[in-house]
Amino acid sequence: MEVRIHTTPEVFDALGAEWNLLLKQSLTNTLFLTREWQKVWWSVLGDGDLRVLEMRGDDGELIGIAPLFFATSDVDPTQVAFVGCREVSDYLDFIFARGHEAECYQATLDYLNGSTCPEWAHVALCNIPEPSPTLSMFVDMATNLGWKVEKRFEDVAPMITLPDTFDGYLAMLEGKERRELQRKLRRAGNLVSISYTTEAATVDQDTEDFLRLMVASMLSKATFMTPRMARFFHAVVRTMFEAGWLQLAFLDVDGQRAATYLNFVYDNVVLIYNSGLDPMKFAHISPGQVLLARLIEKAIVDKRHLFDFLQGNEEYKYKLGGKDLRLYTLYITKHAPGALISQPASGSAIRDSESVN
Repeated sequence: MEVRIHTTPEVFDALGAEWNLLLKQSLTNTLFLTREWQKVWWSVLGDGDLRVLEMRGDDGELIGIAPLFFATSDVDPTQVAFVGCREVSDYLDFIFARGHEAECYQATLDYLNGSTCPEWAHVALCNIPEPSPTLSMFVDMATNLGWKVEKRFEDVAPMITLPDTFDGYLAMLEGKERRELQRKLRRAGNLVSISYTTEAATVDQDTEDFLRLMVASMLSKATFMTPRMARFFHAVVRTMFEAGWLQLAFLDVDGQRAATYLNFVYDNVVLIYNSGLDPMKFAHISPGQVLLARLIEKAIVDKRHLFDFLQGNEEYKYKLGGKDLRLYTLYITKHAPGALISQPASGSAIRDSESVN
């Protein structure tokens, strides 16, 4: 195996279509690991020393990407994290082709344990889904180096496995929840309409409308939406639109935008990313809940197989039928007291070269 270490953001363009093709071969195939998402995150929110490991087999085929960066803050010594960690990227992991995980994990550990790697105090790899072999195979390999590894539960991501029909979905709900949802849909009736962002010319204004409603919906979202985060949302919406993965929806009442959902559609899954509404207007028709129900209905009509609420255990997700996926963070301290320090394995040639990109 050959390993190249990329230290500049040109890597996202240098690997091009190969990046996403590899992602489709990995066990954690998620929008948050696409080249597009990772590039936007780094360009707006990235802060530290970028280190993206590119791994190729003996035949030159791309078999692994480890998108990492080294961050130092005033309150935290240098830590190694995934590009995208944290706050805005719900699922993260290494991008390794199925069947090549062991050799790619080994190459990653060789780099972290080698002389060309920047000094670091600990690794904190967040938002890893429970099925990932990173939580088992990588943990075992790091432990065998004598490193202290701790797997901590981080959050849940409720999701709905969608049936073939909306009536079938309603039948999945508890009786009380089903009747309440049907009542709200009947009450909204013809008073509402739903629109989507479909034209490039309206993306920026639609994003502004979304942000206005998001900030208005609750104080925590208003505090979260700093100027830097607003730039990130604008960049993400534009990038996801251009990639064909955007679902920005509005519920309109009397010509006014009353509620909104910013979603993504990737790998036949609808990802419910964020939302907003004006809590002082149109409360009598529950615009947010009505819009969400219609989006579930649309996902079923479009033959999507999952409706993913992403991180957070808010009660409404379970009332609508969500079932949890568990997420974990791996914390790794380089050497446990008294442990022997193993040398990098000899099976990979690591090139630490900024000239690669």
